[in-house]
Amino acid sequence: MSDPLNARATLTAGGKTYAYYRLAALGNRLALPLDRLPFTVKVLIENVLRNAGTEPFTVDDTVRLASWKPGQAASQAREFPFLPARVILQDFTGVPAVVDLASMRSAMARVGGDPSRINPLVPVDLVIDHSVQVDMFGTSGAFAFNVQKEYERNRERYTLLRWAQQAFHNFRVVPPGTGIVHQVNLEYLGKVVWTDARGGVTVAYPDTLVGTDSHTTMINGLGILAWGVGGIEAEAAMLGQPIYMLTPEVVGFRLIGEPPEGVTATDLVLTVAQILRKTGVVDKFVEFFGASLKHLSLPDRATIGNMSPEFGSTATMFPIDDETLRYMRLTGRGQQVALVEAYAKAQGLFRSDDGPDPEFDQVVTLDLSTLEPSLAGPRRPQDRVALPGIGASFHTAFDERISGASGGAGGGVAVAAKLRSVDVKMDGARAPLSDASVVIAAITSCTNTSNPAVMVAAGLLAKKAVEHGLTVPATVKTSLAPGSMVVTSYLERAGLMTYLETLRFHLVGYGCTTCIGNSGPLPDPVAQAVQENDLVVAAVLSGNRNFEGRIHPQVRASYLASPPLVVAFALAGTVDIDLTTQPIGRGRNGMPVFLRDIWPTSKEIQETVARSLGPEMFEERYRDVFHGDDTWRTLPVPAGGLYAWDRNSTYEQEPPFFTNLSMDPPPVRDIKGGRVLAVLGDSITTDHISPAGSIGAESPAGRYLMEHGVAKVDFNSYGSRRGNHEVLVRGTFANVRLRNALGAGKEGGWTTYLPTGEVMSIYDAAMRYQADGTPLIVIGGKEYGSGSSRDWAAKGPKLLGVRASIAESFERIHRTNLVQMGVLPLQFKPGENTQSLGLTGREVFDIEGIEKGITPGQTVTVRARGEGGPSVTFQATVRIDSGIEVEYYRHGGVLPFVLRRLMTHK
Repeated sequence: MSDPLNARATLTAGGKTYAYYRLAALGNRLALPLDRLPFTVKVLIENVLRNAGTEPFTVDDTVRLASWKPGQAASQAREFPFLPARVILQDFTGVPAVVDLASMRSAMARVGGDPSRINPLVPVDLVIDHSVQVDMFGTSGAFAFNVQKEYERNRERYTLLRWAQQAFHNFRVVPPGTGIVHQVNLEYLGKVVWTDARGGVTVAYPDTLVGTDSHTTMINGLGILAWGVGGIEAEAAMLGQPIYMLTPEVVGFRLIGEPPEGVTATDLVLTVAQILRKTGVVDKFVEFFGASLKHLSLPDRATIGNMSPEFGSTATMFPIDDETLRYMRLTGRGQQVALVEAYAKAQGLFRSDDGPDPEFDQVVTLDLSTLEPSLAGPRRPQDRVALPGIGASFHTAFDERISGASGGAGGGVAVAAKLRSVDVKMDGARAPLSDASVVIAAITSCTNTSNPAVMVAAGLLAKKAVEHGLTVPATVKTSLAPGSMVVTSYLERAGLMTYLETLRFHLVGYGCTTCIGNSGPLPDPVAQAVQENDLVVAAVLSGNRNFEGRIHPQVRASYLASPPLVVAFALAGTVDIDLTTQPIGRGRNGMPVFLRDIWPTSKEIQETVARSLGPEMFEERYRDVFHGDDTWRTLPVPAGGLYAWDRNSTYEQEPPFFTNLSMDPPPVRDIKGGRVLAVLGDSITTDHISPAGSIGAESPAGRYLMEHGVAKVDFNSYGSRRGNHEVLVRGTFANVRLRNALGAGKEGGWTTYLPTGEVMSIYDAAMRYQADGTPLIVIGGKEYGSGSSRDWAAKGPKLLGVRASIAESFERIHRTNLVQMGVLPLQFKPGENTQSLGLTGREVFDIEGIEKGITPGQTVTVRARGEGGPSVTFQATVRIDSGIEVEYYRHGGVLPFVLRRLMTHK
């Protein structure tokens, strides 16, 4: 084992001896005080220290990172490698990752190389959790029915994953119907301290990982440094390619005070999201500290970590402390506690109330006593709304549309618009449905279902509501989709499942449902009424994402809420209400019932959790977590190390990224005669660029599927079809709520084919441009590419022929994905954008200064020649931020870079 800095030492825990790389020894050797460094920085230092002397880690990397000082990271940014202990995948992103690895094996075989060299070098876990849809709800048979439909729809995909299990080493799969990837990671997979054998010695080091889902950061709550990456970056990490980073900026988030009665972890995280999005933490790490951390349970911390992408940080760390150890014992990992405690204390990674606070680049403070019941919406997770203001927020967002649709003046209204209402026939009875009606109420997503306090609160609220005689309107589609089987275990033990089911919150699946867009169809009468009357209806869900078009294509308003508030708004049936002053409904005696009448107290919640939750539940549920049900175990397992591609499959096809791959990358060229495919606004998410939800029959992807014999009922979703690039390239920019300035005022995936002025789908226009040999450009605003760590948001544009994306600012993961697919990210200079420069998108673009050689952060010249008018010339910053990214771009992406290395290095 390499140890150029003589930092290796030993420690004993649980009767066993471990080697570890001692940070204090490094600090003493370099005369550097490391004790006041952020927890985040210490973990990164340990990573380069432990690997120093093995390519590409150097002693200089270690020394530079160990010299970290607050306030200097931005001005003295240096690139360093980071090698995570493991990689985690979910199936929406995991299937295309497996497809890429399988196609790399095929490419290796074509050039006479050894395909087995394409194999994960670090442990990889894939949790199948994103494919269950809420087809059936409100009945005890919903779970079994939805799982059966999941297998019917996804048999091809799951067969591929069974092949991967036997074809790759270090690759495990958690079967369908088990839980959500982040909750399984939090409750079972996470070790806090990882170990492996090196040269006959067991080495202990921090458990770190990257995952192909942006909410991988949920595990930060357990003291594990992790973040979301695109599938292409994860694949490179699997193959042993380090992740290259710049010297980190760390924002400290200090907690003071004590939370008031009646607020939940959801209220806390929505407040944190609002604060940190305003602070600006993109490309930065956030770390929580302060004595008031003691008021946050570990699930509370995980809830905050989960929503890191919503406020833009790379990760949101919580140091290891006594609460970490308590949670590990609770979740059946008591045997790991001795090592975690001994290692964390030996490394200075254990937090205590009497210890010194770390020093940070910037500090933000939140007084917990100021928290209030909140939701977020109706379109973005950072748009927190206090509970009394939900109705006003709805009117502010949609009154103009409602007034216009009903023949009003439009252009904004001075008072709340009159909501339109119709009657629909549900279960043989007439039920009212109007603008602002709640049509989806979903207790879903790892964000909140991992937290027993808020789940028990939802059950207690349901109990009190039933006892008061309240019911949920028949027009509300209700669902309960927890992130692990443990949730239903403790709800059943507490006697609360009965009350949730009385309100039709039956179990629909253990997986990521409504939050990812797998909400399933609305009941036909509701769907028809919304469509025919253009009603603006709402969803309320306990998730982390509510971007336009994500939850359901017919639902324009979506609010994130705690599980008890999801139940409350289901009972109310509308978001045009102030639940702090107006009754939620009328009880059996006809008297009004208010939210305060049924809201559980903190004491009730704590006592219920204490008596209904124990380690034996976690031990039982996770004992056979990799085995699956009979259907999973009887799926066919294709043999062989090379995947047998089926040309007739509409789910998996060998992508074109590695076909005809030359041993040397072609030279990089300037972009000449480029045309703009889309001019987009601020906060364009990866859902806008590469939607995960339903596929429209008239869309290019829908037409493709029907041409290949797939009936509309069997379309499944864009997310489930990510193993087939033919579907995904047709779905790129196909979000039904996309607004493209070149789309002639049409909402959705439309653009103008500029040479002729024809309006057509973005896909069809891109194919016309490709036939012309015309390079394409996409223009965006602020926060371009926010949201999910969706590699297809970069792969899709690449296949459309997009050579560059120009934006005011990029979200971290999407910028990285673009570079790693060989698409050039360019950033307008400060104060400039399409409006200030007078760009319409109809110009012809030249981008000059690339082929002379790219350096990180260089400036290039962009010339936009107008239609018969003057040219606009401006400077843009190349958002290739490091030397290794230059290499990735030069090779046309990270995977061609890695494959060429494997082909040439025996």
